[in-house]
This record gives sequence, structure tokens and C-alpha cells, in this order.
Amino acid sequence: MEKVQWVPWWWVAAGAGGLVAIGAAIPMSPTAVALGLSYLVVSTVLLTVGLRRRGALRFGPANAVTATRSMLVGLVTALTVAALEGAAVEGAAGEGAASTVLFVTLVACALALDGVDGYVARRTASESELGARFDMEVDAFLLLVLCVYDVRFVGWWVLSIGLLRYAFVVAGAVLPWMRRTLPPRYWRKVVTAVCGIALTVVAAQVLPPEANLAVAAAAMLLMLESFGRDVTWLVRLNLSGRALVSLERASTTSPPPESR
Repeated sequence: MEKVQWVPWWWVAAGAGGLVAIGAAIPMSPTAVALGLSYLVVSTVLLTVGLRRRGALRFGPANAVTATRSMLVGLVTALTVAALEGAAVEGAAGEGAASTVLFVTLVACALALDGVDGYVARRTASESELGARFDMEVDAFLLLVLCVYDVRFVGWWVLSIGLLRYAFVVAGAVLPWMRRTLPPRYWRKVVTAVCGIALTVVAAQVLPPEANLAVAAAAMLLMLESFGRDVTWLVRLNLSGRALVSLERASTTSPPPESR
């Protein structure tokens, strides 16, 4: 394995250290720690495979920023599991508040860095298909984790926000024409960022219950609009030019950066 393919594992080591540090301050079950670490390991294995397949010679500063975001998502995952288990509030009441503050702080940092990696990639001329896919998958998983955390406050329906991306992937596995290249649309990034902020506000519990419901519902409507527009575009393309999206050609086309 080339040296560059070992680079992402430094963030796994940093994430493991972060989990140990958090566990020393806020009680977390072995399950919470294991799931947070599992996310870091699995995501890094997939990234390493991508680097190898593309013969990457350097990791790049933009990927380093995204890897930092991914590390934060691993920590957030562990805190989410701990919150659902109630492990973070077994002791003094202040531990629950401290856990919430830490959770919101880590998520805010991850969301802020989401606007940095793309800028760094453009400034350093290090944009790549793998980097775009890495960024997109970290965004998608962070939204899903936020939805899981917010289930306690607004209900199970909020999971639909985080699961839409994965439903789109499953649909693409069943319907090859769903894997067509989508046209570039900055609105996707805007919707992802707004939904992330909205779900973080709900997690912070700074609003009344009714306001939390309204904020989460608005985020769901935004996400449905964004995915609905892309699905509509793909359906129209398929109906108007079936030769362009034949099963034979579509099955040999890998998902591009602009794919959901």
C-alpha cells in the first residue's frame, strides 16, 4: 500500500483519542464508543480503497479538511448513541447538559468545516471526484446522525430527512437510469447546510417543543424539494431519451461526483 493510502488513518487515531477524552469527562457505554469507532474505521477503509483505485499520489489539503469533519462525525455518533442509551445522564444532571453542549459544539464545527473543504480544493487546484464523493457521504451521514439524535424531541418521522439520501442510492441500485449524472446545482449544498443547522437547533433544545417541530418539518420539506427536483429531472431524461439510459450503458457507468 502506498504511503498516501495510510494518511487517512491518522484521523482514525485522532478520533480514537477524542473518544477516550470524551469518555473521561462524560459517561459513555462501550457500545457508544464502539459504534463511533466503527464509523471511523469503515469510512476510512472505503476512502483508502478509493485512493488505491484512483492511484492517488497525495491526500491533499481539501481531503484533510473533510477527514477532520469525518472524525468529528465519529465523535458525534458516539455521543448520539450515549444520549439514546441514557448513559450520558446517569450521573449528575449537569452531565446531560454538558453532553448536549459538547454535541452541539462538535456538530457546529463539522458544519462550519463543510464550507471550507470545497474552498480549499478550489484554491489549491485539488478538486477530485473522490474528494467530492467523500464530502457528500460525510454530509449524508452527519444528517442521519442528527436525525437519530432528534428523534427524542420531534418523533421518528424526522429520520426521513437523513434516510432520503440512502433511499436514493437504493433506488439507483434497482433502477439503473437513477444513476445518471445530475446537472450541477448549488442548491443541493445549501439545502444540506440549512437542514444540518435546523437539526442542530433542535438538538440544542433552545426552542419550545412546537418550534422544534416546525423547524424539523421545514427541514424535511426542503430536503423533499431538493430530492424531488432531481428525481423529476431523471424521470424526464429517462422518458425522453431511453437510448441514453439503456440498461447496458447505465450498468457500466459509475456514480459521478454530482450523483446523489
